[in-house]
Amino acid sequence: MTDDAYLFLADDVPSSGWQGTPVSLTGELECLQTPAVRAWLDAHQTDAASPALRVVPPEETGMISDGAERLPVPLTEEELERVRRVAATDQVAAVEKELLSYRDSEEGRDALLHKALAAGLPAHRIVELSGVDPAALPTAPRS
Repeated sequence: MTDDAYLFLADDVPSSGWQGTPVSLTGELECLQTPAVRAWLDAHQTDAASPALRVVPPEETGMISDGAERLPVPLTEEELERVRRVAATDQVAAVEKELLSYRDSEEGRDALLHKALAAGLPAHRIVELSGVDPAALPTAPRS
């Protein structure tokens, strides 16, 4: 895992699965104004409004397809949280909220952990939000 988020250009093929978060949905990111990012965008003949330009938080960079053009970028904590929230579906955002409130209670712990996994939250995010020991996580549900 890296400490940097990444900008990357998504594939044109919609069936290729996960494609990151469109930068246009995240609001203004400071890194988009840096000379390095502007030069990278120019080199790829695109801009921040392009639907192909995506951003991923550090914990998701391993999911970028191998052939994708990518650039590491630093994000502020506020920007990083915004990227994560935009990427989350309504269901995931609701479960994340429950996990945050779980820190103060153990009631319904197993059910909530299963719900979080079923909603698609990565294990590291569940641990971060709930404060549970990673070894206490149940195995991911099979679909």
